[in-house]
Amino acid sequence: MWLSEFDLVLPDRVVPNGAVRIEDGRIAEVREGPVAEAAIRGGGRLLMPGFIDIHGDMVEREVEPRPGVRMPLELSILEHDKKLAATGVTTAYASLSFSPNSPITGKVRTEETTRGIIEAIVGMRDELLVDHRIHARFEVTFPRAAEVVQDLMRRGAVDLVSLMDHTPGQGQYRDIEKYAAFMANARGISVENAHTQVRKRISDGLAAAGTTTATITAMTAIAAEHGIAIASHDDDTADKVALMRDFGAGISEFPVTIEAAREAKRRGMWTAMGAPNALRGVSYSGNLSARELYEMGMLDILAADYHPPAILPSILLLADLRGGLPEAAALTSLNPARAAGLHDRGAIAPGLRADLVVADHAPRPRLRATFSAGRMVYGDGTLAVAPQGAPALAL
Repeated sequence: MWLSEFDLVLPDRVVPNGAVRIEDGRIAEVREGPVAEAAIRGGGRLLMPGFIDIHGDMVEREVEPRPGVRMPLELSILEHDKKLAATGVTTAYASLSFSPNSPITGKVRTEETTRGIIEAIVGMRDELLVDHRIHARFEVTFPRAAEVVQDLMRRGAVDLVSLMDHTPGQGQYRDIEKYAAFMANARGISVENAHTQVRKRISDGLAAAGTTTATITAMTAIAAEHGIAIASHDDDTADKVALMRDFGAGISEFPVTIEAAREAKRRGMWTAMGAPNALRGVSYSGNLSARELYEMGMLDILAADYHPPAILPSILLLADLRGGLPEAAALTSLNPARAAGLHDRGAIAPGLRADLVVADHAPRPRLRATFSAGRMVYGDGTLAVAPQGAPALAL
């Protein structure tokens, strides 16, 4: 099947009015010019690599749309899958946390619930629209979950591991006063009550510190044994980056200071930030701006984080700041593919999976269609496929 008359976003350039041929779910040919026998004509729209999202925690909100309100797992995963396809995500790492509790999602991140979600996603993979993978987030001050994560890694149910420490006073929550106010608002409690809970979390974190190093060492050794990529999380100092790199982390997720991002780049790590941050220009928690980091040439990966519709407009916005479309599109395709060890996707090139996104140009970057392994899994009705043997359809 030929897709013709698209502006092709390749790794090194944009090819105007080009064409791509798909066979057996892969890209068979890329042509710098239109073809007469195309099944789909793009009318000058963009054809980009499908988005590879290494960190998206949206499925938790499908499972528990309100604190304490649980939906059936199968329903939640199917709805999540449809939303991903409609926003251009063709490879989705469900970011699922193992921690005692969460001020945002109540008990949805407990050991039992997280394991249940992972097992459900793994069991449903063959019937889903896009390629679903598992990003297991491990809270280092909650070592009891290590046994579960290690078991899942041995069973091949985990594709990426990140090491987190959300103890207040460092990382994302360096400003304790701001964090207490956030917690009070999220849980509907008084600021005084929030301060009490913050003090307890700090105390619990200190109490667990003695076993943390041994736990991380065991976790990262098993990840390395199974070829699973490791990410650090919310790095705030050069020393923390160095420590995580020594443990084998190759990705620095959401660095919160320029110092940490610079050290990650110096040590050859991939830096990842959230697309909502890039689109808005600011972090919701008042930390480092993804847009600023990109302008400094220190941003490698954009993740959905909590809002996949932000990915496409963020790419086009960043493309205008520096580097153009090929460099900006690599943030959600080629770079995350390399960081996660996915060698069969991430670019429009012969032999790779035909994971593709059709979108309008700026200033209104609407996503029109998504192809996963050559199959159209989302279309808004503006692309029409010609019946076999019929003339190609123009838009």
